[in-house]
Amino acid sequence: MQSYLTHLQCSNCGREADADRPQTVCPACGKVLFARYDLEAIRRTLPREALRGREPTLWRYRELLPVRDPASIVTLGEGMTPLLHARRLGAELGCPELWIKEEGINPTGSFKARGQAVAVSRARELGAPALAIPSAGNAGGALAAYAARAGLPAYVFMPVDAPESNKAECALYGAHLFLVQGLINDCGRLVREGVAAHGWFDVSTLREPYRQEGKKTMGYELAEQLNWMLPDALIYPTGGGTGIVGMWKAFQEMEQLGWIGPHRPKMIAVQAEGCAPIVEAYRRGQRHADLWPDARTVASGMRVPVAIGDYLIVDAVRESGGTALTVSDDALMADVGVLAQTEGVSAAPEGGATLAALRQLLADGTLQRDDRIVLFNTGAAWKYAELFPSPAPQVLDPRDPQVQGRIGR
Repeated sequence: MQSYLTHLQCSNCGREADADRPQTVCPACGKVLFARYDLEAIRRTLPREALRGREPTLWRYRELLPVRDPASIVTLGEGMTPLLHARRLGAELGCPELWIKEEGINPTGSFKARGQAVAVSRARELGAPALAIPSAGNAGGALAAYAARAGLPAYVFMPVDAPESNKAECALYGAHLFLVQGLINDCGRLVREGVAAHGWFDVSTLREPYRQEGKKTMGYELAEQLNWMLPDALIYPTGGGTGIVGMWKAFQEMEQLGWIGPHRPKMIAVQAEGCAPIVEAYRRGQRHADLWPDARTVASGMRVPVAIGDYLIVDAVRESGGTALTVSDDALMADVGVLAQTEGVSAAPEGGATLAALRQLLADGTLQRDDRIVLFNTGAAWKYAELFPSPAPQVLDPRDPQVQGRIGR
């Protein structure tokens, strides 16, 4: 199980770069770099059946990940999350093939663990002295955890109104946490200034080549869990967009490996009404999104007013025949409760957004009720504890002889 990494390549201009030097964006055009592999060699040596019996983590796809030396791998057991058949919810909606990819059970409670596991492992392998990140919340917490396991300093810049649990986990893992009066793009500017001043390695979303390599494993897992038959549609909550970008890359790689055919799911990006730059770009027929003014939503992971990989997200949506749409905060929070109470899924607001989007897509005929549809719950509800009201249970005194009569009143 060795990496077949060969080089880096710009996703925009095609320029190649050395994969064994620390790199961020393309030096020619400033766009996103992709890790490239010797797929022909993997095709010859790794049939998909060889995956059976491998460890149930994302590292089961080691040949298609960028870490060369196994000793450099930093892992907490991330990946190979359940694909749950949502039978009760599907029956309510008339969708017998409704599934939920449950990313909230990853280490640190979100899909961000995937990207940070791979990015931190590769940064460690390349000799990065310290890591820095702008984060809306979960990515910062994940970086703090994986940097601690790697023995590397982590500098996390987070909006001052990020979820409290994210701030607490950064402190718990010993990261240097800075709260910023602004949004994630303001945090990003401070990180880039710190990179120049202090020599940190920038692990911002899609500003380094390896976080999306961790995220792409969701696509590999999805194919493997569905016996190498991709679904008809994926509904994905979209902020920085590494999930869609990574999975679209995974599907292309798998077809070249001969593991899947040309069929692709409709890639459906859902954003909040209060922050929807990708949806606006898609609706206008543009490839790049404008900065969204005054971004607001309770789903902090989707409160990303500008994304460096905007063109990659929009391309995947269009090429797949998918779409991009918005949902209200009220709708997504209501469906957090529905996911919990019908399927036992602890969904973050971003996960609730996918169900709210599905309702719209069924109503307008974009999706059919007999389609095989996968909702992505990208994080756990407990990461947003302050959004949920405290329960008001009945308090019982076991010494009260009338206690049984009071139960249920």
